[in-house]
Amino acid sequence: MAIGEAMVGPAVMLALCSKLRINAQFQKPSISMASAVQIFFAEKQSGAKTDRAQLARALATLAQGDTLVVCKLDRLARSTRDLLNTLATISDKGATFKSLGDQWADTTTPHGRLMLTVLGGLAEFERHLILSRTAEGRTRAQARGVRFGRKPSLTPHQQAEAVERRRRGEALVDIARTYNVSHSTISRL
Repeated sequence: MAIGEAMVGPAVMLALCSKLRINAQFQKPSISMASAVQIFFAEKQSGAKTDRAQLARALATLAQGDTLVVCKLDRLARSTRDLLNTLATISDKGATFKSLGDQWADTTTPHGRLMLTVLGGLAEFERHLILSRTAEGRTRAQARGVRFGRKPSLTPHQQAEAVERRRRGEALVDIARTYNVSHSTISRL
């Protein structure tokens, strides 16, 4: 959509800006020139965070036919999965999405929907590859004798000693204090 071109429904603007790099006031005029923004949200949190209050408020205000507008796509989401989840939320409400800085990220056009569908397919494929590589690596590591999880708090000698003291009736708390561990650690031996 070119500057000055009308959108289908009301535009909900979400200005997402880094605390260090840019101020929401710099984004507001560019949005106002692009469309008639009816609701404006500004947030100074990283796009890497998924629990952003203003993003949640902007998504909650969306209705059928609305368009969520952002200046740059990287301000909305830093991971493909987060982006796709956010776009699914927008789509479920019957709204559309537009990034002014990334012309291909525009669900108001067939080309934009195609690009985001391809992006979604690639993200799913990438996720599958990561899971299979991780599983293979874990299997190879276990075959080499690598142990996963936390290292034991007590050495095998200390464990045997604690079991013997417990067998003799010594209190768990006293045994635990000796080895500087919790009584739960001793009770699991």
